[in-house]
Amino acid sequence: MGRRFGNDAPRKGVGLHVSGTTGDGAETGTLPADVRELFDAPNYVHLSTLRADGSPRSWVVWVGLEGDRLLICTHDSNWKAEDMRRDPRVSLSVVDLANPYRMAAIQGRVVEVRPDPDCRFMDPISMKYTSAPFPSRDPERVCFVIEAVHAGARHLDFLRHNPGPTDPHGRGS
Repeated sequence: MGRRFGNDAPRKGVGLHVSGTTGDGAETGTLPADVRELFDAPNYVHLSTLRADGSPRSWVVWVGLEGDRLLICTHDSNWKAEDMRRDPRVSLSVVDLANPYRMAAIQGRVVEVRPDPDCRFMDPISMKYTSAPFPSRDPERVCFVIEAVHAGARHLDFLRHNPGPTDPHGRGS
């Protein structure tokens, strides 16, 4: 059986730092500091939802934090909203824009859906990512509130992000 992401058992290796919660007790819903830091920064987040047939569907989203809960705002008629209303299980991953070897992931559940026609929840998230309020108001906008069940972060500090030159035409060197 595979290891659950976020298991904080000691790891062997140089420069690999792992933290997390198992979701088996009092830590459920509490975000470790390094996970919180990555989700609180204006990093793009990958949200995975489940389709009706159980297959995953992924989205790049903006995320806000409210305490230890994550906020994802969207229009109520799109597929991610339909998926989360039907099945509250979600997974989120984030990579530090400044250092892609710092990453975190959360397995969670939607615990609340709030109406957001005036972008009360969306505007602070938009400010975080764009320094401006969200440009579109709509009576069908909603905010999904997600609670973490499992959460963990990794930092591969022995690697440095230093991509080699790329050919703009996609050819090898």
